[in-house]
Amino acid sequence: MDQSVYWNLELHIKPEKKDTLQSLIDDMSASTKENEAGTLNYEWQVNEDMTECHIFERYTDSDALMVHLGNFQANFAERFFGILDIKRWQVYGNPNDQVKETLGSMGAQFLGRAGGFSR
Repeated sequence: MDQSVYWNLELHIKPEKKDTLQSLIDDMSASTKENEAGTLNYEWQVNEDMTECHIFERYTDSDALMVHLGNFQANFAERFFGILDIKRWQVYGNPNDQVKETLGSMGAQFLGRAGGFSR
């Protein structure tokens, strides 16, 4: 069974902080790519007027996701939440109980696979 866990995080960019967003994206992307082999996708999207940001993240499994959360908390959480507010957080795949408890306490919604395929 596929153990991957992935999410789409929809965020509001604080207007007074939008000029600092790109440096956050660059720093977090570089750190994640360099230090987290279990991160398969780490993709940021921003609308044209810099009011909304989406992040698609995909991990090999729940352990890899928890490594990412540890790095995020230690290095980026304060800066991230100073720039962005969570609007919606949808988690997919096969998260373990630790991930469900951790992300659920932060407002994440979990959706189970009902069908389809991935190549």
